[in-house]
Amino acid sequence: MYVNINFNSDEAIYIQLRNQIIYGIATSELQEGDCLPSVRELAEIIGINMHTVNKAYSILKQEGYVKLDRRKGAVVAIDNDKQRAVDEMKEELRVILAKAFCKNISCSEAHDIVDEIFKEFERGQ
Repeated sequence: MYVNINFNSDEAIYIQLRNQIIYGIATSELQEGDCLPSVRELAEIIGINMHTVNKAYSILKQEGYVKLDRRKGAVVAIDNDKQRAVDEMKEELRVILAKAFCKNISCSEAHDIVDEIFKEFERGQ
């Protein structure tokens, strides 16, 4: 798994790591049952603190993308609670769409962007 962290970004490193793992799952780079690198290993590869990796893994577990196994470590295990996912998506999209509305991005343009992004993920499968 390739991880690219932007140390100059305003976005927290653990959030960048979380997002990249989610993208990896969405594009099929990471499959159900795949083991993620250990906290220590990934921290060394990226050059970050182990607590940062641990925080990203904990959030991924809470969000239903991985399970933590004492023997295997973090394992990709998608929680298929669709209603919870829809509710979370609505809340996140509400803010994103409010920002778009403030910047005069039309509903049609927003739909085009969503379609474009979904196509990126479909190509990865």
